[in-house]
Amino acid sequence: MNDEMSAAGLIGALELLRHPEGGWYRETYRSPETLPSVALPGRFGGDRSCCTAIYFLLEKGDISALHRIKSDELWHFHAGTTLTIHVITPSGEYLQLLVGADLLAGATFQAAVSAGCWFGAEVTGAGAYALVGCTVAPGFDFTDFEMGNRSTLQAQFPEHAALIERMTAQLSQSIP
Repeated sequence: MNDEMSAAGLIGALELLRHPEGGWYRETYRSPETLPSVALPGRFGGDRSCCTAIYFLLEKGDISALHRIKSDELWHFHAGTTLTIHVITPSGEYLQLLVGADLLAGATFQAAVSAGCWFGAEVTGAGAYALVGCTVAPGFDFTDFEMGNRSTLQAQFPEHAALIERMTAQLSQSIP
């Protein structure tokens, strides 16, 4: 890939769509095999694909708003600059995961967000965008997706009120 490709060029070339949480995405893989609901933890309300994967592009100044899902999510750096994933665990612990190529600054090429954690992301490196891949297992289903409510999260995690304020911008996109 040409290192000089713009975010708009990648959005077009990869046929990305606007994501309800912010950013751009396209599903690239959905396992043809499914896990039956009886084999899954009780938090799942039905069968799930074994695994799913997407491209996800976030532009500087945009956010992936705080949300949570019922599966673990692995993030894989592809191109652009460093992306910071902000994670609030169910117990209230804050984790900052840096995904990118700037290994000397603490970034890694892969990071994992555990099921049930609130998380959101923003571009924090010097570039204009970050292109990552996200792999979810058991596979992603929008019924497992919950957007963070600003006032509820601030009441639950008052020590993270400023982060929650910044990472729960009102979004106009609806969830499919």
